[in-house]
Amino acid sequence: MFDEEIDYIEDRKLRKLAKRLVEGMPSYFFDIPASSSGKYHPQYALGEGGLYRHTKAAVRIAISLLNLEQHAGLPKDHIIIALIVHDAFKQGAERTDRTVTEHPWLSSNYVRNFDYKNKNDLSLIASLIESHMGQWTGDILPKPETDAQKFVHLCDYIASRKFIEVTTEGEID
Repeated sequence: MFDEEIDYIEDRKLRKLAKRLVEGMPSYFFDIPASSSGKYHPQYALGEGGLYRHTKAAVRIAISLLNLEQHAGLPKDHIIIALIVHDAFKQGAERTDRTVTEHPWLSSNYVRNFDYKNKNDLSLIASLIESHMGQWTGDILPKPETDAQKFVHLCDYIASRKFIEVTTEGEID
C-alpha cells in the first residue's frame, strides 16, 4: 500500500523492514479517517481511507523537504519509515471508535519489538514515532528533542493543517 513511499528508502534492508512493518499494521488503519472528530485534519484526510491519505501526505512532505540541502544529514530512510508507521495504532491495538492518546507508544513499541536484526535502526525509528505529536504529547509522551524528531513532527503537523490540500498522485520532487 505504500509502495511509492517505500521506493524512496535507499537502504535495501530498511526497505524490506518497511514492507514487513506495513504488512503487520492493523487492517483498520487503511479504512479510518485521520481524525475521529474531523476537527484536526483537512478534508482529504477525513472519511474512509483518510488516515492512509494523511500518512502518504506526511511522507510526501518529508521526501520533498529532505531534498533541501538544509536537511542533509538527517536519517532519511528512518524518517520515511517512522512517518509510514507513526499512526499505525491510532485507534488502539484493538480498534476503537476514536483516537487513543497512547497511539504513539503503541506504534513505537510495535517497531521497537519487531523481529529485525539491527536493534539500533528499530530504536531510532521508534524514537521518531513516540515524539511525533510535538507539543500535544501531554505529560505521557516525550516531546521532540533531536533534529530528526522535530522533522518528523513538522511533517506530520503540516500534513494535518486544514488549509492544506495534498494530492497523493504524481512524482515527488
